[in-house]
Amino acid sequence: MLSHLTAENTPQMVNVTEKQATKRIARARAVVAVGEEILQLLDETGGKELHTAKGAVFQTAVIAGIMAAKKTGDLIPLCHPLPLEHCHIEITVSEAREIVIDCTASITAKTGIEMEALTGASVAALTVYDMCKALSHDIVIREVRLMEKRGGKSDFVRE
Repeated sequence: MLSHLTAENTPQMVNVTEKQATKRIARARAVVAVGEEILQLLDETGGKELHTAKGAVFQTAVIAGIMAAKKTGDLIPLCHPLPLEHCHIEITVSEAREIVIDCTASITAKTGIEMEALTGASVAALTVYDMCKALSHDIVIREVRLMEKRGGKSDFVRE
């Protein structure tokens, strides 16, 4: 039986009342491919920041991602609202010349923090898209995926 369904197949929030709180950490990654126009602007700054008419792209994406991670329980149905204890977003340009966004979230709680990390990385990627679309629509958010989670019943690490 799926944990978000009752025996009668109706949706439910998973009951974590009896679980023990443990330290939990999750890291998610979003990869954003951009066209030559945007790559040229990134080259001019050494890949550290990108400025558009809307402002500093990476700095704004970091703030948006953290804000989104904090609101995950409001955005994802049946997701437990969690008081995020830490959220860090790092944005780099890979050797493949793609923008890589890593969101790490942590908490001591009865349930995992993967959705917060995934939401943070996703919204940061969407913010990059939004702030760069005036320069080019040749932008693709290639993937959003969980890279690792620690704590709870099992750990997971993607190579």
